[in-house]
Amino acid sequence: MSESLNIHSFSSYLFWDIDKSTLDASVHDAYIIKRVLEYGQLSDWVLIRDYYTIPVIVDKAKKFRELEERALSYIATVSHTPIEQFRCYTTLQSTPRHWNF
Repeated sequence: MSESLNIHSFSSYLFWDIDKSTLDASVHDAYIIKRVLEYGQLSDWVLIRDYYTIPVIVDKAKKFRELEERALSYIATVSHTPIEQFRCYTTLQSTPRHWNF
C-alpha cells in the first residue's frame, strides 16, 4: 500500500450518499473497492490499484456477495483470476420468471 489515499481525489459522484470526511481507506476498504469497480472511472481504478494493489483488491472482491457482471469480468480479467473463484459468481441470485396468465 502506498502512504495515503485521498478520498477527495475520486470522482465526485462515487460517494454521494455519505460524508467523505468519515471515510477511512483502511477501515472501509471493501466499500471503496466495490464502489470504484462498479461505478468508477479509469482514474478511480488507478487510485485504488496504486493504494491497495491488485492482490488485495481481488481478495476483497472474492468475498463480495454481489457485484455487477461488468465489474466482475473486469477484475477477473485484469487479475487473471478465474471467475469461478468469486463468491458473487458462484452464488448468483435466481432470476424471477414472468407469470403466465
